Amino acid sequence: MPDIRWEWINRHSDDIMRATWEHLLLVVTSVTIAIAVAVPLATLVRHSRVGRALVGGGTAAVYTIPSIALFAVLVTITGIGRTPAIIGLTGYALVMLVRSTLAGLDAVPTAVLEAARGMGMNRRQLLQRVELPLAVPAILTGIRLATLETVAIATIAVFVAGGGLGDLIYSAGISRDLFLTPIAAGTAMAIALALALDGLLFTVLRVTTRWQRTGGAQ
Repeated sequence: MPDIRWEWINRHSDDIMRATWEHLLLVVTSVTIAIAVAVPLATLVRHSRVGRALVGGGTAAVYTIPSIALFAVLVTITGIGRTPAIIGLTGYALVMLVRSTLAGLDAVPTAVLEAARGMGMNRRQLLQRVELPLAVPAILTGIRLATLETVAIATIAVFVAGGGLGDLIYSAGISRDLFLTPIAAGTAMAIALALALDGLLFTVLRVTTRWQRTGGAQ
């Protein structure tokens, strides 16, 4: 049985909540920025093979860089702190979000697009009223996956003084001769945070796609 020192957790409850809040801010900020970049970018290149190749290759290239190495490079540009952590986390989230947005747009039935064109819709109206609404399930699925991934990777932010649960896991635990209690506390809070965010996003997905289930049942 692991030796968890509950008195340490009680004494440091404020530190645990602070680290959890910092972690949440890192995740929400990074994923939000990634959404704001990925969705317009995917819609812009969706009809261009060259554009899709460049965007897909560029984001995939970022994804292959080890997180510690990427953060180290960013520190030389921005300095230490939350900024390099957010930039790095946003870069990793972009991969999933660009792919999911393109997949959702590609999955829109041709018959639906033709019917919309027959009603006189132009390209902008098609995108806003038909393509993006039908791509919402795929986009939200990508957001869920990107969020879970970001919760995990954000623990590395401790190495660039970005804050978050990595402070508990590494600074208070691993670097102190593998002191198990803060490691367990940080890990447990990261898991709880990931489950809470995933549950929230799953609820949003269910609500926004209710029309699909209702239509399928008719």
